[in-house]
Amino acid sequence: MLNKYARAFFTRVLTPFAAFLIRRGVSPDTVTLIGTAGVMAGALVFYPQGEFFWGTVVITLFVFSDLVDGNMARQLGRSSRWGAFLDSTLDRVADGAIFGGFALWYAGRGDDIVLCAVSIFCLASGQVVSYTKARGESIGLPVAVNGLVERAERLVISLVAAGFAGLHKFGVPGIQYLLPVALWVVAVGSLVTLVQRVVTVRRESAEAEAAAERDNEAAT
Repeated sequence: MLNKYARAFFTRVLTPFAAFLIRRGVSPDTVTLIGTAGVMAGALVFYPQGEFFWGTVVITLFVFSDLVDGNMARQLGRSSRWGAFLDSTLDRVADGAIFGGFALWYAGRGDDIVLCAVSIFCLASGQVVSYTKARGESIGLPVAVNGLVERAERLVISLVAAGFAGLHKFGVPGIQYLLPVALWVVAVGSLVTLVQRVVTVRRESAEAEAAAERDNEAAT
């Protein structure tokens, strides 16, 4: 749902900025690289120190590069396989940095081994959820399923919760518990999404093989 509606809205909003960067001679790949570096800095510098509010502010400023670079490529009329590959690969790097930052906090001064493990599970499951779709499509299957918690949902839930949790340092009581709740939600949702995709690929694979057998029988 977020991929469908929020992405369309922000694409329209960011189109003038993308056009401005094009006029300045900035390439889409440069935006992709800078955006990923900014997200990694926000996550791995601020989050391990417990600075969730400022870390989320920095990440939010750079995370929109994921929309800007694609917008620029479309305006230039030169969307490429390389650009799509680079964008998708660096998305995984950025996601890993965010949940890695949470894990580092809970492994260190956050001192909660369970939430450290949940953060690592969120990191790993997010990567595997993306892989299942990419692998299914690479073997010719459509993987026609909208998962419960995909990348957009993972980022929105975790970043919004982290940003609000960071307000605890500004004197807002009790709000720090939002982040643990969000991590559990993302972990469970990612597991459900993974199961949804595996079941879908199994079903589509069986249907494709049955269709191939019928075609062979008809040919003979």
